[in-house]
Parts: sequence; C-alpha cells; structure tokens
Amino acid sequence: MTDEPGWIVVAGLAILILLVVAVRTRLLAMFGYELSRIEPQRSTQDELRGAVDDFRRDGQMVREDRDRVGGLFDLAELEVSDIMVHRTNMRSVNADNAPEAVVREILQSPHTRMPLWKGSLDNIVGVLHAKDLLRALNEVGNDFTKIDVMKIASKPWFVPDTTTLQEQLNAFLRAKAHFAIVVDEYGEVEGLVTLEDIIEEIVGEIADEHDVDIQGVKQEADGSVVVDGTVPIRDLNRALDWNLPDEEATTIAGLVIHETQSIPEEKQAFTFHGKRFVVMKRDKNRIARIRIRPAGEG
Repeated sequence: MTDEPGWIVVAGLAILILLVVAVRTRLLAMFGYELSRIEPQRSTQDELRGAVDDFRRDGQMVREDRDRVGGLFDLAELEVSDIMVHRTNMRSVNADNAPEAVVREILQSPHTRMPLWKGSLDNIVGVLHAKDLLRALNEVGNDFTKIDVMKIASKPWFVPDTTTLQEQLNAFLRAKAHFAIVVDEYGEVEGLVTLEDIIEEIVGEIADEHDVDIQGVKQEADGSVVVDGTVPIRDLNRALDWNLPDEEATTIAGLVIHETQSIPEEKQAFTFHGKRFVVMKRDKNRIARIRIRPAGEG
C-alpha cells in the first residue's frame, strides 16, 4: 500500500522549491541583475531526486506519483525537441488547396489546431483553430467557397528546438497560447509542441475521447511489444515502466540506430539494455516498426 504522506511531502517540497526560485528570479530582476548569468543551485534538487528514488525502492511511491515529481525536475533539463511531435508525424494542411478540401481536412482531424503551409512544410504561414473555422462557416451559411483560411488563421509562433520546457511553459502562460512550431538553427521546421505536451511531462498522459492509450504501441499476446519507430523513448518508459536511455536518442528507432551504429535490415535482431529488439519493417532509410521483448525470450 502506498505511503501517501511520504510522496505528498516530496511533491510539496519540489513545488515549494520551484516557487522560491520563481520569487528569487523576480526579485533579482527588480534589482537589475542579469538573470542569464545566474545558475540555480542543484544540491537541494539532487537531494529531492534521491528522496524520490528512496521512496520508489521502499515501495512507498507508486509509479505515477514518482513520474509526476520527476517531471517537475525535468522541465529545466529537457528541451522542446525532446517532446515535440516530429514533422514526419505532424498533421498539417496545404493552404493552397481548394477551400472545401482544407475545411474538410481540418474538421476531420482529431486536433484542435492545425498548421497551414504553402510551397513546402518549411514554410508555415498560419495556424488554424477549428473553433474559428466553425464560426467563420456559420457566418457564410456553411458555404465552403466563401472561406479564406488565411484570414481566419492566426500567426504561427516559431521557437528554437533548444528551448527548455520550463522556458516554453512560462512563454505559453505569458502569451496565453497553446501551440508553437519548433525550428532548428537554420529555421527549418522540426515539429510542433503544445502546452498539453509540456503538462503531460508532469502529470502523465492526458487522454480524451480521440486519444489512443499509447499511439504506435501494441502489446502482443506473447508478451512482446510492437512499437512504431517514431514512438518517443520517454513515452514508452513511462507507459511500460521501462528504463531505456534517452540521452543519445529521442525515439525508439533512434535508439536502435545509435546502439547498432547502422540502419538495420528487416528481421535483424539486437540485444541491449535488457531487451531484445527485432526490426519488423524498414521504409527506405527509416526504421518503421520494431518488436521488443525481454532479453532471453527469443
């Protein structure tokens, strides 16, 4: 049985530290100190991390509570590139398509906001909110031909891929925004990040009626797990209570490529980090699907 007061104390201390740091930052700003030159002390944070691990070893903290407390610490260490929806999985709409096609694609999407592009995906020209689209349709009597999506769309917000989650969370809250396009140092689109993505790093997956439990992950009857190559390692670790490293790679496919120093062929199998990885499908130079099972089970 979980020792509830124990993890509440740890979580309370973590939140208190974040509040103290925020107040200290504001006070220093008032006196004109250069905030970028001030490095936070890590000893207390490291001690709290150790306390979380101790609770886990003693069986006093359930996995969900441990992840939530750990998520608070991770905000300053993770970058938006670690949690973003990669451009290969990003749903977007060509703004040059016929209005009827654009409207239909947005209304059929499970997402509230959709980026609009022209010419190529690296030229994001706007972000269209489904509610704004429905309101505009109502004003023109649901006549798709009278819709100009660029007049309805909001200006896209571009953020560097090296922005920390703490910085982006604060930026979202200040701007009262929920959605940003992630770009690399050359200005090329890498993906998108949402306020919900960051909150989920703290509280875990926020599911609604349109969500799949873990998209791209299927538990097989034989105990193995079939995973799309684009599934983030962090998501898989959280969902299955695994401990695969995510320092050198963000996705499961990236982990396999990093460990093997190659792009494996289909049916090739490898064992590392206590797991057996079998490449099930390869699409050109991309690992599309992998089967994972505990090492030693075949």
